[in-house]
Amino acid sequence: MRILISGASGLVGTSLSNHLAERGHDVVPLGRGRGSAVSWDPEARRVDPLEGLDAVIHLAGENLASGRWTPAVKERILQSRAEGTRLIAEALARAKNPPSTLLSASAVGFYGNRRDALLTEESPPGDGFLSKVCQAWEAATEPASEAGIRVAHLRFGVVLSPNGGALARMLTPFRLGLGGPIGDGRQYLSWITLPDLARAVSHLLKDRDLRGAVNFTAPEPVTNADFTKALAEALHRPAIFRVPAFAARLALGEMGEELLLASQRAVPSVLAQTGFTFENQTIGEALKRLL
Repeated sequence: MRILISGASGLVGTSLSNHLAERGHDVVPLGRGRGSAVSWDPEARRVDPLEGLDAVIHLAGENLASGRWTPAVKERILQSRAEGTRLIAEALARAKNPPSTLLSASAVGFYGNRRDALLTEESPPGDGFLSKVCQAWEAATEPASEAGIRVAHLRFGVVLSPNGGALARMLTPFRLGLGGPIGDGRQYLSWITLPDLARAVSHLLKDRDLRGAVNFTAPEPVTNADFTKALAEALHRPAIFRVPAFAARLALGEMGEELLLASQRAVPSVLAQTGFTFENQTIGEALKRLL
C-alpha cells in the first residue's frame, strides 16, 4: 500500500513509518516544505493534491503539553486539530482517485473526566476542553466520510515509550527516587505501548470493514497509584513523593487538571472484537519490556 502520513516526524509517526515500511508499504510523509513529495501548509490552508494513495494516516497537531493552556494556546490546539483535519478531509473528498481509508488521530480525552466508569467506543463524550477538542477533531473528517472514504478515529491513550512523550519525562525523577502518585492516585490512566500502537494501525489497514471510533488503549487501564508503583518497580526505585492535586493545579492550571488529574478508564472493545491481540497487556510487563 502507498500510505501518506502527516506528523510522520513525531514520536508516533516515526515509529509507525518504520513499522509500515518494514512490512513492505510505501510510506510518504506529508511535509511542510515545497521540496516534499507531498506537502501542505495548514495555516495557509494549502495542501498538494492527494492522489495515488491507498490510505492516509493523519497524526499532526499542536502539542497538548507544551505549556499552560492560555486562551491563545487553547485556540492553537483546537485550530490545529480541527482545521488541519478538515483541510486533509476536504482534499481527499476532491481527489479524482481518493484513497479508500483515512485513519485520523483522536484521544481518550474525548470521554472527559469519568472517574472509574468503564469506557468503550459507545460511551458518550464528556465535558472539558479536551473533550471539546476531540469532538471537533473527529467531526472535521466528515467531508471524507461523505465522499465514501472509510474513516476511523484512533482514540489514543497515553502512548508509552522511553524515547519520548509522558514516560520519557517521568524517567529522570523516578530514577532519582523522586517519583510518586499525583493527587489521590485513584484517577485511571488508559495507556498503550508504541509497538502495540503500530501493530493496531496495521490491523485497521487490513480490516476494511472497521470504521468509526477505535480506542487505542491496552486491555487493562490502571490507576495513577498502580502505574507509579509499576514504574518504580521497573526502575528498582522507591516512589514516595506524592504530588498534591493543588500543586498540579497551581503549576499547570487547566492543563494539569485535564492531563494529570482527570480519569479515563477506556478499554479497546473494537480491537478486541475484531481479533487484535496486544503484546503488552499489563502495565508491569509493559514497563519492564520497555525499560
